[in-house]
Amino acid sequence: MEATETLSRSSNKIGDRSTSDVVVRLRTEDSRDEWIYCHSDILIRNSKYFADRLSESWPTCQILDSRNCVEVYCQESDFDYHITVLRLFYVHMIHSLTDMCGGVKNALGILRVAVELGCPQIIAACVGYLEAVPWEEAEEEEILKIIPSMGSQAEMILARLQPVNPTAIKNIFLSAIRFATSSPPSLMTDLKTSAQDQLEYMLTEDDDVPLLIADEEIKLETKECIMKLLARFKNLVLSLLSTEDSVYDTCSMLLLQSYLTDLSWACQILIKLELMRELVSSWVEASENVVNVVEQLCPESDTLEIKFKVIEVTSKVLEAIGYGTVIMPTVKRLHMVKVWLPFVRVIKPVIESARSDSKDVPILKVDVEIWQSLESAFVSIILALPSGDQAEILTEWLENKHIRYPDLTEAFEVWCYRSKVASKRLALIGGTNGMGKSV
Repeated sequence: MEATETLSRSSNKIGDRSTSDVVVRLRTEDSRDEWIYCHSDILIRNSKYFADRLSESWPTCQILDSRNCVEVYCQESDFDYHITVLRLFYVHMIHSLTDMCGGVKNALGILRVAVELGCPQIIAACVGYLEAVPWEEAEEEEILKIIPSMGSQAEMILARLQPVNPTAIKNIFLSAIRFATSSPPSLMTDLKTSAQDQLEYMLTEDDDVPLLIADEEIKLETKECIMKLLARFKNLVLSLLSTEDSVYDTCSMLLLQSYLTDLSWACQILIKLELMRELVSSWVEASENVVNVVEQLCPESDTLEIKFKVIEVTSKVLEAIGYGTVIMPTVKRLHMVKVWLPFVRVIKPVIESARSDSKDVPILKVDVEIWQSLESAFVSIILALPSGDQAEILTEWLENKHIRYPDLTEAFEVWCYRSKVASKRLALIGGTNGMGKSV
């Protein structure tokens, strides 16, 4: 970016004592004191502050070294910037804003002094520079501290930080959700992941309000995009089940892992938008097929990521069912327990064993809390089933070698208490006409 505005046309030079008619005396509270020999015509032309101080209307005029003297008091941190501004008065042509400002920090310092001294040309140059160049995070914070107090002359600098109108935010979200759920080629995985992260951030409630408040159009588009992703996943599962080979090809495995990773992320989005019902229903229908495919995978380390991603999605689905976020009929809740309880109890030690063997297996990023979340979800679902179904599940659990996980002790204790007092409790409410019998 080039600037060709002339700051001064005089051939005089700053510090030239032989031609100067005024001394600018810079002073700080730390007793720093410097005399700069200048020329009144140049100071008056470039600075309103000096124009006022050197005018006949100024009440007093100091004399120093047989010259008019203008004292300027400043902070130590701004001392060098005052020198720079004075030197800029003597620059005949600003050929490059970058050369003049020398970075964001210097530009801010020069701008601050230029505003104090009323130097419109330097202000315009600094504003143009700061508006155009990239900022580091720390520089951005400093700009936010300094610029707003400078008023309209510097407000252009903050254009990149102004709130965006809701329509633009909405359009970005819709474009991003379509891309993030489109299952792009693996070369675009980083781009997809970035889009997914930002979509989640846009909906996150933290110290600031969410960037986006989802309306019906956003919810509908999000649901449709994610259901298309889920449909691709289910089609892949069916194709893998129909293959005659006992070992799946690498391409299919990579695609399966990609779909599962995207679905795990999609659950987070659906939870924020309160749209989990369709995904839960679809996952319940596909659960048996998913387990069959995963159980056919070789035990090698490169399939562990797939198995854990299955656990992640299933955990979110079971939580939605177990805590009543999504209401499912008894037969489907019982089906989920019977399908996933045996799978989870077997896969947990496999994954934990692989994580502890870092020599042969890449470190698997596992949120250890997921196991507790799964266990709690199972307990909630089981305790909401008819007592007879609970008894069947608990009997199998007590006889299983994997009794330690999931630990259904809480469900067992509640079932024992309920069973023991069932007849008495139902009798008290007049429900003895068959209601006390197990279903």
